[in-house]
Amino acid sequence: MVPEINWLAVILATISSMIIGAIWYARPVFGRRWMRLAKIDESTMGSGVPQIILTIIVSFITALVLAGAAAIAQDFYGGNFLANTLITAVILWAGFTAARVITHDAFERRPAGLTILTIGHELVTVLVMALIIGLVGISAA
Repeated sequence: MVPEINWLAVILATISSMIIGAIWYARPVFGRRWMRLAKIDESTMGSGVPQIILTIIVSFITALVLAGAAAIAQDFYGGNFLANTLITAVILWAGFTAARVITHDAFERRPAGLTILTIGHELVTVLVMALIIGLVGISAA
């Protein structure tokens, strides 16, 4: 079975990821704190273009997987598509993203504040993606 994917929702969710990242890591929000905790020197950061391209690709993959998982959850559970999509996003975030980031950061001895900042960003990102996928999916049905 191949889950039905709403491509508009995936593209909008991908764009939302870029917007959230730009806001989250803006200097007045968490950018200065992130740079301090990650020991990033602003003078050596460069343009960031390769990282932005990589982020677009990875965000697209995340949105696509979330849309597919949400469709599978909807087929399995039925009920409200938006609620199923949000629950699926939280489960995937907790089981894969948060668990893996926490493990890697612990072994790399990264500051707990950096780990919290990273997994917080990822949670907000997947929840907004889920909101978009859930709402666009509802309107397309």
